[in-house]
Amino acid sequence: MGRLNRDAVIAIVLLMACGILFWSTFSIRVPDYGQLKPSTWPRVILAALSFLSVLYLVQSIRRGVADGTAETGDKSDDEPGPAPGLVGWLVYWRNPIWCFGLFFVYLATLPLLGSLIGGLAFVFTLMGVMGGWAPRNMALHALLALITVGGMWSIFTFGLGVLLPPGEIFSVY
Repeated sequence: MGRLNRDAVIAIVLLMACGILFWSTFSIRVPDYGQLKPSTWPRVILAALSFLSVLYLVQSIRRGVADGTAETGDKSDDEPGPAPGLVGWLVYWRNPIWCFGLFFVYLATLPLLGSLIGGLAFVFTLMGVMGGWAPRNMALHALLALITVGGMWSIFTFGLGVLLPPGEIFSVY
């Protein structure tokens, strides 16, 4: 069959990790109280991750057959790397650096802003950094941040009864 491309190998590794994690959910202790087993949510999440990993594997194999990389290996020689020097390296890795940097700021401001306001600010700012600051983009970023972070905050706070960090600004809930 030939060599698999890099994406197919990553998808196989992800599927193996999902299998190992799913197997480990059988060792989660079941308490005497409650209606739902503690292993239910991890298994639901792992099932979704496994499904997405299978899709990733199918797409990577299909793409590898279409462009010939399944027989010749991946096209890593054609991918540009970072330019020489520190500036080239920073430019090449700027998106992950922004993600980690902004996430650190989110974690540092969590006691002050709380999970709702801090999460909204984090998602909105990160989307602005990655997607641009045009007025139309900013409106879309604000809407997406409000729907995703506000929805997850509502589910955890009201639906599941999880106590999330309220922060100093919005501590009425």
